[in-house]
Amino acid sequence: MKTAARREKIEFFGLQGTSPPPPRIPTTITEFDRVLGGGLVPASAVLVGGDPGIGKSTLLLQASAALGAAGQRVLYISGEESIDQIRLRAVRLGLTSAPLHLAAATQLGDILGSFEKFPDAKLVVIDSIQTMWTDGVDSAPGSVTQVRAAAFELIRAAKTQGFALMLVGHVTKEGSLAGPRVLEHMVDVVLHFEGDRGHQFRILRGVKNRFGATDEIGVFEMTGAGLAEVANPSALFLAERRGNVSGSAVFAGLEGSRPVLVEIQALLSQNAGGAPRRSVIGWDSGRLAMLLAVLETRCGLKLAMNDVYLNVAGGLRVTEPAADMAVAAALISAAADVPTDPGMVFFGEIGLSGELRQVAQAELRVKEAAKLGFVSAASPKRVAGGSARPSVPPAIKLVEIGHLTDLVGVVSSGVKRRIASGDSNG
Repeated sequence: MKTAARREKIEFFGLQGTSPPPPRIPTTITEFDRVLGGGLVPASAVLVGGDPGIGKSTLLLQASAALGAAGQRVLYISGEESIDQIRLRAVRLGLTSAPLHLAAATQLGDILGSFEKFPDAKLVVIDSIQTMWTDGVDSAPGSVTQVRAAAFELIRAAKTQGFALMLVGHVTKEGSLAGPRVLEHMVDVVLHFEGDRGHQFRILRGVKNRFGATDEIGVFEMTGAGLAEVANPSALFLAERRGNVSGSAVFAGLEGSRPVLVEIQALLSQNAGGAPRRSVIGWDSGRLAMLLAVLETRCGLKLAMNDVYLNVAGGLRVTEPAADMAVAAALISAAADVPTDPGMVFFGEIGLSGELRQVAQAELRVKEAAKLGFVSAASPKRVAGGSARPSVPPAIKLVEIGHLTDLVGVVSSGVKRRIASGDSNG
């Protein structure tokens, strides 16, 4: 005889009403808290991915030690390193006095059972999720089925017991998180730790955040004593810039809610024969190809037979279309062998017809430039009925450019002469 399935009563609510913001547990690492949206949220799951050796374990050990020093109970479970290896890293980072609870384990049942001993735990770090396995799944550790099952059980434990869970995830050769795609859907926050081993800078980028804004970044510098916070990344990215070299332009960018100034470098060399080379570091190669085509077609620049090298100095990866004007300015400067104005920043999107288009948060970009001593900013020209003129500081002039051909004139003829003649706004 079949028994009727038990049905639960579902209650529906409207959009009206208020809910308090989720409580936060600050890690005391300002750049880390910025990306998280203000700190860790209890009963949440955070997935941190990055290339091997980029500093994921170092960052999480520093964050765990900071929380432990603040009086919170933190469990750090490693499936990749022994206790002695973690202690050696702690000695190098100067964290040996932090009251952490360390364990080296990979069996999921043992790990879940250990949580009962620490009902007041505020943070649990699992390094890494690909090493966890459960005997309830008949497959090898690291397989799609094992990773999905282990993540599900750990996240359920975090939601039930109220602690924040941080999972370290491996990445593929293409840079995406390894394992099942559903893993990113299961967690509340996805962070990517980016950087180049040849540079000391590391970027912690928010990709998904159910409790805050996405696309926020935190900037760190890798030192002998671990990861140090960079409070003013713009000054650091421009520290070694030489303003009297052609092929260089400063881009006033925006990462999340943070304005960041970086140097765009372009180099053109005559191709001896064969297919011209296009080498890009830190920007989209497809967008570079588009800009080169627009410069050739709309502006008459002959670049087809040149090898083109483009670099975003400092190791930052720029993704927003607002970098178009800075890249174009660097290419024009390199082609004309004339340095851009060292006191000017550039931002604006370029269309296929060569027109300059407005971008978001122009005021933030200009204010960051003024703070670092720049005296002028090249931005897209405002159109009738468009966005309002951005409020700029008195110390900076706004040069509005409507078409790419105007930018060619600004760069190749010298910006200072144009400003002196009054062809600017400010």
